[in-house]
Amino acid sequence: MANKSTAEKLATIQQGYTLEGATIELGAAIVDGEVHKEAQVRLPLAMMNRHGLVAGATGTGKTVTLHMIAEQLSTAGVPVFLADIKGDLSGLATPATGSEKLTARTSALGQDWSAKNFPVEFLSLGGDGNGIPVRATITSFGPILLSRIMDLNDTQESSLQLIFHFADQKNLELIDLKDLRAVIQFLTSDEGKAELENLGGLSKATAGVILRELVGLEAQGMEKFFGEPEFDTAELLRTAPDGRGVVSCLELPTLQTKPLLFSTFLMWLLADLFEDLPEAGDLDKPKLVFFLDEAHLLFNDASKAFLEAITTTVRLIRSKGVGIFFVTQTPKDVPADILGQLANRVQHALRAFTPEDAKALKATVSTFPVSDYDLEKTLTSAGIGEAVITVMNEKGAPTPVALTRLRAPESVMGPSTDELIRSTVAASSLLVKYGTAVDNVSAYEKLNGQVAAPTGDPAPGLPPVPSSATGASQADIDAEARRIEEEILGRPSSRASTPESYPAPPAPAPAPAPAPQDGMFGDIAGALGGALGGGLKSMVRSMGTQLGRDLMRGVFGTSSRRRR
Repeated sequence: MANKSTAEKLATIQQGYTLEGATIELGAAIVDGEVHKEAQVRLPLAMMNRHGLVAGATGTGKTVTLHMIAEQLSTAGVPVFLADIKGDLSGLATPATGSEKLTARTSALGQDWSAKNFPVEFLSLGGDGNGIPVRATITSFGPILLSRIMDLNDTQESSLQLIFHFADQKNLELIDLKDLRAVIQFLTSDEGKAELENLGGLSKATAGVILRELVGLEAQGMEKFFGEPEFDTAELLRTAPDGRGVVSCLELPTLQTKPLLFSTFLMWLLADLFEDLPEAGDLDKPKLVFFLDEAHLLFNDASKAFLEAITTTVRLIRSKGVGIFFVTQTPKDVPADILGQLANRVQHALRAFTPEDAKALKATVSTFPVSDYDLEKTLTSAGIGEAVITVMNEKGAPTPVALTRLRAPESVMGPSTDELIRSTVAASSLLVKYGTAVDNVSAYEKLNGQVAAPTGDPAPGLPPVPSSATGASQADIDAEARRIEEEILGRPSSRASTPESYPAPPAPAPAPAPAPQDGMFGDIAGALGGALGGGLKSMVRSMGTQLGRDLMRGVFGTSSRRRR
C-alpha cells in the first residue's frame, strides 16, 4: 500500500518470486522508480502450461518479450511455436552483437548476457514465403474452422457439417478445395438429389451458398493451403541434437490480406495437437509453448461454436502439457471465459488518449490482484521494454504484481538474413517430407471417374497414388484386404465380398455397412502399410478408413487422416 517503505515493497516481491524449480527469468523489479536487480521477477517453468497473456499497445515491446521467453524455453529443452508476423522473430537464428548500451542495461538487471543463436525451423502457410510449406487437408481442417474462413452463419455452418458427414460416410476423401466443391456440386445436381434429401437439414439453396463461398476462396488463391502432404503437428514437439527445444517460426508475409486464414490455421494446429497428444498431468516443464500473436483476429465476429471450441481447447490442452500465450493489445480482446483461464500476465504499457482507451485501462487494472502500485498511472507511464507482471507460483497462487524491466534477448532483435533463412530451410529434414505438393486420388477424382497422377513424387510417409500399372484389380485388393483383416483381428472379415465401388457419375455408390471398430487396428494398419510397400500400403489405409469411418470428429470438427 501507499504507506509501505521501498524496502517493504522489495521484500514482498523478493519473497513472492523466490521459487524452487526451474524458471524463466523475466527481469528486475522497478520499485519507486528505481530498478532493483536484487528483486528478480521470474516465471516457474512448470507453470508455463497454465497459459498466459502478453498485452500492450503497439510499440511497447511485446515481440521482444516473446523473443526473450522463447530463447529461455528453447534452452530449457522446451519446443516453441511462434507466428512471425513482422519478420522480426527470425532473428532467433542469429547471435546478437553486443554494445556498450546493451551491456549497461543487462548489468543493471543482473543479467549475465552472451550472444547466442537458437535452433529454428522456418515454416510458411502453403509455401507462401521461404519456409517449409504447412498444409492441411480439408477433412482434417473440419467444418467449423472452414466455416470460420468462409464467414458462414450458424445455419450454413450446420449444413457444411452435414456435407462433411456425407463425405465421411461415402468414403470421399476431402483433400483440397476441389474435392469439397465436387461433393457439393454432386449434391446440388439432379443425380445427387436423393442424397441431398437424405441429409435432412441441408437445402439445395444453402448448399449453393456454400459452393459460391468455396469458389470465392479459390479465387483468393487459398487453394494452396489445403492439400497433401499434410503437416504433422508432432513436428512442433522436436528438440535439437544438443537437447534445446526447436523454435518453429511460422512466416506470415501476407497476413494483412488473409488475417482470418492465419488465425484459423493456428487454431487447426492447436486442435490437431489436442486430439493427438495423450494426457500428461503436471510436468516439470511443458511439451510445447504456443504463442498466438494478434489474438484478437481469433475472436472478431467469431461464431458461438468457434468460441466454444477455443474455450474447450484452452481449458483441456493444459493437461496435455501444452501452454498457450495470447498476444494482443488489451485483455478485452480476449473473451472472458478464456481470459479467466490465463494464469500468467505480462502487461506492457497502455495508452489512454480516448474515452474508449480510458475504459479499457480501467478494465485492465480491475483484472490485477491488489498491489503496491498505482496501476492506472503505472500502465500509462511504463517505458518500452517494461511490463507489469503477475504469474502463477509453484503452489498455484498468484505472485505479487511487479513493474519489471525485462531482460534483453541474446539473439538478434530483428530479421535474420534471407541467405541464412534459405540455407536453414534447404538443410531441413522437413523439406524432403513436405516440400513437394502431391495430388492423390480423392473425392474429385472419384466423383468424376478419374484417376489422377500425382503432381510430384509422394512425400515420405504418405501412400503413393494407386496406378493401373500395378495390374491389381479392385477385387484383388479387396480380397487381400479381407485376408489381412482376418489375420489381424482373428475373426471373419466384415468387409463385403464384392468390390465396393467408389461413387461415380451419375450417382455415388450406397454407403457400405458399418464395420466393427478396433482401437488398435489403425496403428497395425499403418505399420503394415510401411512394411508391405506402396500399393498394399494404400490398400491397408483404405481398409483402415472403412473401419474407422464412424469415428467422432474432434472439438473443432477436425479429423486428421493420421488418426483414422
